[in-house]
Amino acid sequence: MVDRARGIEVVFHNGERAPAVVLGTDTDSDLAVIKVDIPPNQLVPLVFGDSDQVRVGQLVIAIGNPFGLEGSMSTGVVSNLARTLPELTSAQVGNENIFAMGDLIQTDAAINPGNSGGPLLNLYGEVIGVNRAIRTLYYNQDNQALSSGVGFAISANVVQRIVPSLIESGHYDYPFIGMTSLTDLTLAIAEESGLQQTRGAFVRQVLSDGPAEQAGLLEGDLITHINDKAISSSSDLAAYLLSHTSPGDVVVLVVLRADQELMIELTLGARPVSP
Repeated sequence: MVDRARGIEVVFHNGERAPAVVLGTDTDSDLAVIKVDIPPNQLVPLVFGDSDQVRVGQLVIAIGNPFGLEGSMSTGVVSNLARTLPELTSAQVGNENIFAMGDLIQTDAAINPGNSGGPLLNLYGEVIGVNRAIRTLYYNQDNQALSSGVGFAISANVVQRIVPSLIESGHYDYPFIGMTSLTDLTLAIAEESGLQQTRGAFVRQVLSDGPAEQAGLLEGDLITHINDKAISSSSDLAAYLLSHTSPGDVVVLVVLRADQELMIELTLGARPVSP
């Protein structure tokens, strides 16, 4: 991790090397910004694409240094969108992570140790994501996770929200709604809660003194819209919050409470930092 590095040396494709310093890090998105001591005219930046335009099934290219093999490229497709993963520094309620990193692009392009931090590109060479993690049951003799065709990248639009804050202040403040939600709302749970549908983010627990409690959300509520955006699942809610909101923003939620539909205004807080 660059935030624990005693020194950073950047190696360019032509073999040139230059020192760098860390400007900011964000563990949960697996992003860091470093400043390289080299003339700007010798740098060729990649162009960001609009990750909101990414579609399931489109071809993508992952580039990185898997197992130290510099500049390796793998290809695949976008498997799904708006995925969530537990954050690396998440606080917990009991044995559950209460924070999640949302708006991740899932891909079957081979991602292995050393790909993290590399770009996920579309066929126009635009960066649509930054490779972050894989999900696998397979490990090598050094206990390194091996590709299983289920990889995740932070969407480019989220990267462009986080990076300026890392440059300016060295950290990023995530919006905080103050609740936990079910990944899957079953018919049985919906019926028990008096709900007539399962599409939405089901409020499993309202955290004490958080924005959700202050706004009047209750356990068993089903959030179906946020700022006129339809919500199909808790992953949709997490992706919207990360991509479109900041601490202090006021959002309007449409909530089903049994057979009632309510409009609730909620002022987002800043996510607590885990010790």
